[in-house]
Order: sequence, then C-alpha cells, then structure tokens
Amino acid sequence: MCETKSFYLWLLQVIGLLGILALCLWLAMRPKSPNYTIVNFSIPGANTSNESDHGSIQYELDIQNPNQDSGIYYDDIFLMFYHGEDKVGRKTIPSFYQGKDKTRQVIDQVDVETRFWTVLRKAIMNATAELRVDLSTKIRYNTWGIKSKQHGINREGKIPIGKDGKISNKKKKVKLRHASKKWKQRSTRFLLST
Repeated sequence: MCETKSFYLWLLQVIGLLGILALCLWLAMRPKSPNYTIVNFSIPGANTSNESDHGSIQYELDIQNPNQDSGIYYDDIFLMFYHGEDKVGRKTIPSFYQGKDKTRQVIDQVDVETRFWTVLRKAIMNATAELRVDLSTKIRYNTWGIKSKQHGINREGKIPIGKDGKISNKKKKVKLRHASKKWKQRSTRFLLST
C-alpha cells in the first residue's frame, strides 16, 4: 500500500514538472508581432506655387521581425492613406518571407487620387494636414520549420505634415500601432473582398 502511494506521488510530481516545463517553453517560444514604422515621409511639390492637379506620397516603411526563433511569412500588405475620411491613396506590398531578427525597408511612393489632391495640398500649405496610414495583412510564423496558423495584423498611425510636406513631429518617425475596432471591421471587409 505504501509503495503504491509513493509511486502515484512520484508520477504526480513528474507530470507537474513536465507541465511547468511546457509552460516555460511556450512562454519563451511564443512569437512576437512584427513592428511597423514609417521612418521617412514626404509629399513633394505640395508647398510650391505650381498648382498641378496630381501629387504623390513618398514613404519609407521599416518592417522589423523581433523574433530570434521565428521567421515570418507575409501575405500581401495593404497600405491605405487617408486625409480625414477620404482615401487619398493605396499601395500593395507583395508577399514575402522575413528571416529571424531581420528588418526590411520598403521605399516606395503612392499617387494621390486627383480629386483629393487640391484639398490635401491646401491643408499642407496651411500646416493643418494630418494623414492616417492603415496597414493590414496576414502572417504565419515559421518556428523550427513548423508554420503557424494565419494571424491577422491591423495597424494604424497618424502622420502630422508640416508646410514642407514632411513629418512635423519631433521624432520624425511614426510607429504604427494596433488599429481601432472600427478600422479592424473595415479592413476585415477589405481583405475578404480582395
């Protein structure tokens, strides 16, 4: 009888230790979400006296994978630029794989839709312009050769624009943060329709 109790006690201890070990491994290996930062932004020609009927937004986006144990497979990344409620431009970054602990720079431009250019240009000349950039994609983590399920990513950031057509805050960088619930619903509909 005593041997049976000690065997069950020993078995319970082994199961408890294995459970604690599994929890520690899960916490240590759980991948972190990628970081998105707009490090350079400008709207050339917005502050000149030349009144053209179209313009463009030039941006540099840093996509950082903070995971030292996991690579990331990205589906197409959708960037949308808004001035107020008006969508002034959109860009699609094609799908790609990002290695462990790597940063990818995306330098590109977006053509501003003609019907919104005049209003945006006037707001920039008055130093009252603020653009909102919304980013949405789906990712899969690759940890030790095993791909995870897809995770939806929705981020947004506000970009204050000075009279020179560049970012007007002191840091000169805009980190994209978790999107509001309203945006998540809108972007989910957008992703499902594409």
